[in-house]
Amino acid sequence: MFEEGIRLKKEFGEENVFDLSLGNPVMEPPAAVRKALVESARDEARGLHRYTPNAGLADVRAVIAESLSPECKVKLSLDDVVMVCGAAGGLNITLKTLLDPGDEVIIFAPYFVEYLFYADNHGGKAVPVPTRDDFRLDFAAVKNALNEKTKAVIINSPNNPTGVVYRRDELRELARILKTHSNQRGETVYLISDDPYKKITFDGVEAPNIMEFYAHSIYITSHSKDIALAGERIGFVAVHPRCDAAASIMAGLIFCNRVLGFVNAPAFIQRVAKQVQGVTVDVKEYQRKRDYLYKELTRIGYEVVKPQGAFYFFPKSPLEDEVMFAKKLAEKKVLVVPGRGFGLPGFFRISFCFADAVIAGAVAGLEQAYAELGGS
Repeated sequence: MFEEGIRLKKEFGEENVFDLSLGNPVMEPPAAVRKALVESARDEARGLHRYTPNAGLADVRAVIAESLSPECKVKLSLDDVVMVCGAAGGLNITLKTLLDPGDEVIIFAPYFVEYLFYADNHGGKAVPVPTRDDFRLDFAAVKNALNEKTKAVIINSPNNPTGVVYRRDELRELARILKTHSNQRGETVYLISDDPYKKITFDGVEAPNIMEFYAHSIYITSHSKDIALAGERIGFVAVHPRCDAAASIMAGLIFCNRVLGFVNAPAFIQRVAKQVQGVTVDVKEYQRKRDYLYKELTRIGYEVVKPQGAFYFFPKSPLEDEVMFAKKLAEKKVLVVPGRGFGLPGFFRISFCFADAVIAGAVAGLEQAYAELGGS
């Protein structure tokens, strides 16, 4: 879809193509972040651009641990935190640390497509587990999927591609199931939370942290979305201090940061991140965009769960073959992503992290395609 967008924009002009396919936000970093960027760039102290320790700068990790502790309901220290090249880097060093060949990682469909590749990168196998019709966790399906090969479960809340946020009672029940299974089996199943959208929630919805509910948890996030620094590739991994084999896992994460070629998270952006913990983009802007597009989609007739966070819709396709419907939308100069890429055919993903003109401009094509192929 990225290449198709480039082609269409060249052919018809960028203003005539409405690309809603990528989660690449156009919102600029908040003023506090821009100020920190400038101040860090002006710092002329020696050695600022050399390699850092593989785990990241100690003072940065200490600030993050202190900032994160109240949310987790557990006291974290700098020794529980590793700075990484975005959440993707964090996921890869975590799976490299945990997985032996043939180990399974449960993921929930619809899922972020890269999970399949990240597990495969390190000898593991991603096992998709269906969710309910409203995309919430299906605990019976979780129990059926757990077996002697299960090493970890990945959750993503707020979710990409659905925008669903898992409630406290859901996370508590998931933790109970994993604890029971781990005790019966005699080996720990780890709970990995991939949460780059955690601070982007709407209508007062809370996105709880898994560390509050499950000791054997690993929390991964980035600043790509919450402060709009996607291209700067900065994030962190935090390991629950009471996690089984916590010291070994931390040592593995640090080692894998090096041997997978990340070496260390970018030094400059680490220093920026230290100054902006607690800063977030204007979430009201995303909520306004969500409200507008939800109203238009439902007016047209699309079946869609209203997102509680992140910046995606995951509507049901009017055609059973959502790829064909995505092609019809492309004919209308509207680009979306077919749901089978997220493990759930029959749906498609819309991103609304773009300028208002792009979102509003896409409505006519969404309506025409629905009327031609799905509205009868």
